[in-house]
Amino acid sequence: MDEYRVERDSMGEVRVPKDAYWGAQTQRAIENFPVSGMRFPPVFIRAMAMIKHACAGVNLEIGLLDPERAGAILHACDERHTGRFPDQFPLDIFQTGSGTSTNMNMNEVIATRANEILTGARHAKSPVHPNDHVNMAQSSNDVIPTAIHVSAYLQTKEFLLPAMESLRQAIADKQVRLAPVVKTGRTHLMDAMPITLRQEMSGWAAQIEYSIERIRGVFPRLSELAIGGTAVGTGVNAPPDFGSRVAKKLSELAHADFIEAGNHFEAQSAQDAVAELSGQIRTFATAVMKIANDLRWMNSGPIAGLSEIRLPSLQPGSSIMPGKVNPVIAEAARMVSVQVIGNDTVVALANSMGDFQLNVMLPVIAHNIIQSVTLLANVSRLLAEKAIEGFEVNEERLAELVHRNPIIATVLNPLIGYDKAAEVVKKALREKKTVKQVVVEMGYLSEEEAGKTLDPEIMTRPGLPEKHG
Repeated sequence: MDEYRVERDSMGEVRVPKDAYWGAQTQRAIENFPVSGMRFPPVFIRAMAMIKHACAGVNLEIGLLDPERAGAILHACDERHTGRFPDQFPLDIFQTGSGTSTNMNMNEVIATRANEILTGARHAKSPVHPNDHVNMAQSSNDVIPTAIHVSAYLQTKEFLLPAMESLRQAIADKQVRLAPVVKTGRTHLMDAMPITLRQEMSGWAAQIEYSIERIRGVFPRLSELAIGGTAVGTGVNAPPDFGSRVAKKLSELAHADFIEAGNHFEAQSAQDAVAELSGQIRTFATAVMKIANDLRWMNSGPIAGLSEIRLPSLQPGSSIMPGKVNPVIAEAARMVSVQVIGNDTVVALANSMGDFQLNVMLPVIAHNIIQSVTLLANVSRLLAEKAIEGFEVNEERLAELVHRNPIIATVLNPLIGYDKAAEVVKKALREKKTVKQVVVEMGYLSEEEAGKTLDPEIMTRPGLPEKHG
């Protein structure tokens, strides 16, 4: 018993580890939900502490909370906001669907720490009470949806968007340096008309740029906060302007633009804005998958593959084949992409299961959206720094493949017609000759005309081939 203290809640006594700041309700949740070992991410706990700070500040200003208690609560929130007590939030993601256990975990930790500040002892309920004072004018039903919006907003703004921009810039910088390099284009994985590496990579950069715009477009709805709606959206037990005042304080704390939800019944019964964000993040994940796949194909070989580029050699690729090096960053990016696509499915399904005035899948929504944001931010930086910036181009190989590509006969269509051009292609493939050799042999173009018409670099520009004679 020396290692424990006894705490009480409405259901009776509970033994809590002596050094813990949490109380009875957190301890019950620890014992009730040993499911996955997955915890709420730090940014979510940070958002919770900021919400409690903002609420205490408003309650102090309007006279609902006395200065002594408010000061201690604000002090404890500041400590948690700056990263103290990371081990005091042990609850599993898979718990009560409203996230009440985690809301009470935060309430109890802040109350106990506030009481320690005021009295020197770790009391969970006096003089600061977790429900009466820390949770004043709030409920889990508006706090947890607010925390999801705030944490997703901050993680996206501070972490994902800068990483996406870094990846876009890395591609843009690389494509400028590769502007004159011509390569074989491919459709259906089959040889197609020539393209420059700059043109190919400009597609990647545009995908990322559009994804950035799409994600930014969600912010106006993500910035709307459920706080002030309390239990069912009516605002019972909260002052009429509580939500707007808390949103203003949160904006100051987070350097963001939060506002009170336009409709509290929507804000608590659904997580549509988060589902929208998840969908836009999924779109970016598919772009990452496409870019990673292109890099893997271009790097394939070095003998039997395309061998167009050489990605940086980062680690041995095989435990049995000496000298083998694999495209590990691109592979990691692909795995992140499929995880994010799966996470989006979870968010969509969870969001669809709101019942009347509350969605009771909030913790799993929080976990999946924050994981998606975090994974894509990390892998975007890896792609930029360890793949895009460092890959080398095998220009000799690219030139060889372009000139051997019979599909360049496409430019002959306006000059000799589709059927004759098809004959040229078939003969070039059958006799393993270049299109230039065959079109001259067949008497369709002179040597000089063929040289001008079948220049791969000219084919990468818009326009019709020049007619001769």
